[in-house]
Amino acid sequence: MSAKIRKLIVQVDETRIEMGQGLSTPARKAVAMAVIENPYAGRYAENLDELVAIGEELGGLLGRRCVQALGIEPGQAQSYGKAAIVGSAGELEHAAAILHPKLGAPLREAVGQGAALVPSAKKLGGLGAAIDVPLGHKDAAYVRSHFDAIEARVPDAPRAGEIVVAVAVTDSGRPLPRVGGLKVSEIQGKDGLR
Repeated sequence: MSAKIRKLIVQVDETRIEMGQGLSTPARKAVAMAVIENPYAGRYAENLDELVAIGEELGGLLGRRCVQALGIEPGQAQSYGKAAIVGSAGELEHAAAILHPKLGAPLREAVGQGAALVPSAKKLGGLGAAIDVPLGHKDAAYVRSHFDAIEARVPDAPRAGEIVVAVAVTDSGRPLPRVGGLKVSEIQGKDGLR
């Protein structure tokens, strides 16, 4: 099965100065979005396997696009996240079918693995609806410096029978983090928490 993609969008957010403080290394986040046809739009289906397969396909595609946009090697990725906006002819479970069963494994491959759960968000929305894609460190969920988000929005999507699927990847944490927690240098990467 293959996603019917109407549009792909990739954006990079690069922060160089925060609160008047220059950053020695810019904090960069990329978000890649695919606007896809919802094969279950307008009807109830008990089995959502087609969307599960689409999630697997998009996890790798969108993850690779983010890594390419940041100009990094996969192993240099630090955080990741995923989100979906379902058009009005769909249901919230359509987003869950894309995001949860199989999107994670190919995303992890695209970013050079990752032990932590991939943070996610989902909603129903119309044209131009925005969603914040939550971010967390890919190897250790307790790394507070990487708790963040990036907005995903496509002005002409989702149409009623579409879904906007977004994946985000960073090469850093937030600018000027200073609220404690596990440091990147302390990550063990065994259980996805520490």
